[in-house]
Amino acid sequence: MRALTRKRVLFGLVLVGVVALAALAQDYRLFQRGWFNLQQVMPFSELASDSLALGSYRAVIQAQPIPGLEDDVSALTFDPDRRSLFTVTNQNSELIELSLDGQVLRRIRLLHFGDPEAVEYISQGVYVITDESRQRLIKVRVDDSTQTLDAEQSQQLTLALSNEDDNKGFEGLAYDRAGERLFVAKERDPLRIYEVLGFPQLDGAGPVTNVDITDDQARDAGLFVRDLSSLQFDAATGHLLALSDESRLVVEMDAEGKPLSTLSLLQGQQGLKASVPQAEGLTMDDKGTLYLISEPNLFYVFDKPAE
Repeated sequence: MRALTRKRVLFGLVLVGVVALAALAQDYRLFQRGWFNLQQVMPFSELASDSLALGSYRAVIQAQPIPGLEDDVSALTFDPDRRSLFTVTNQNSELIELSLDGQVLRRIRLLHFGDPEAVEYISQGVYVITDESRQRLIKVRVDDSTQTLDAEQSQQLTLALSNEDDNKGFEGLAYDRAGERLFVAKERDPLRIYEVLGFPQLDGAGPVTNVDITDDQARDAGLFVRDLSSLQFDAATGHLLALSDESRLVVEMDAEGKPLSTLSLLQGQQGLKASVPQAEGLTMDDKGTLYLISEPNLFYVFDKPAE
């Protein structure tokens, strides 16, 4: 009888362990990611003709400290007019311009921005910055003489799509200039990618009207990542890149949300000597080069080898 009891206890413990592992695998989207990876290596499988083929990218700059920054940076965007990058810090709030090799060019103080988490280039001199704590999108204008930016003097839109004390808010932005769509990434719980039409208004600073906000829950459910840290829209293909810190992955999606290719941020992948510790921002320039930043203030560049 005692032997039977012990077997039942052992069986119960094994069952609990299996259930726990299955729940963990589901939480980390391991089943979906494994199936995608299997499809990529199956015979006769081919990348879509317009795919960016992220798996072919290699790190050409990795884990390079950004000099002179004491506060962690968050988000990244490419400015094609200035041919530079912009990021934000949320402790002592600043908008920071970086060169394409990760050097600080200038720092602009942010006033009344709350908790800035993302920045996105919209058009010449125009950017949108998110305030995660108050779920705001704030349009700002920057020129060579700009030293400070005040949210209270800027056009803004409050989305209020979740509880205000939710610290898993708007972590990423991307902009489709042709479609005038602003993509807004909610980090997790639930993970969402919203599309905003009607903001920012490029030709005015008055009250925001006629805004349309949509999401695609079926598309988002198919994303095999645990969270979202950043977004990038590729105008040439119409594809969206989604960066996940916790999954250490960049996923390329087509216009329907179908995953096409991935870039791994794990040690030994994509030429990385060590895993990217905490990826926070991703952007792409007009030549297809990928730039990434990670806390604590590390700079990465990924490019495709010359054919």
